[in-house]
Amino acid sequence: MQRRSLVLALSGAALLSACGFRLRGADGKSGLPFRTVYIGVPERSPLGVELKRYIRASEDTTIVAEPKEAEAVIEILSETRDRATLSLNTQGRVREYSLYYRLTFQVKNAAGGVLLAPTELVLKRDISFNESQVIAKEKEEDMLYRDMQSDAVQQILRRMSALKPA
Repeated sequence: MQRRSLVLALSGAALLSACGFRLRGADGKSGLPFRTVYIGVPERSPLGVELKRYIRASEDTTIVAEPKEAEAVIEILSETRDRATLSLNTQGRVREYSLYYRLTFQVKNAAGGVLLAPTELVLKRDISFNESQVIAKEKEEDMLYRDMQSDAVQQILRRMSALKPA
């Protein structure tokens, strides 16, 4: 019985490796086709810090200080956080909110040519609201915005990995 399960496990692993299956990010590389990247965001921007951290984790791409030195220039054109009322209770008080994180970015080469036209990412999360737990709900809202920001960074990197260098 143990031998049969071992054979099944090994054959499953062989089938997965034969089809080219690989976990995303398993090799620790970002998969960016550029050797040098400039990120046009303020130094203390949470989005910029996270974007730089993911790019620095790769061994094949470095972040440069000047856009003229980079093969690719990431420009963040706008970043907004919005909150809209989703539902009300019977007393007319807010019961749920929809949180929106909107990010518009573009990628250019060092000469100013557009590699990726301005692209807008819109992420949405719903959150319940309780007046007796205001501080906890504010912390949850902050956590959801950070999660949406991380998701946006991953989407930027995936879109950049599909680009072809000039």
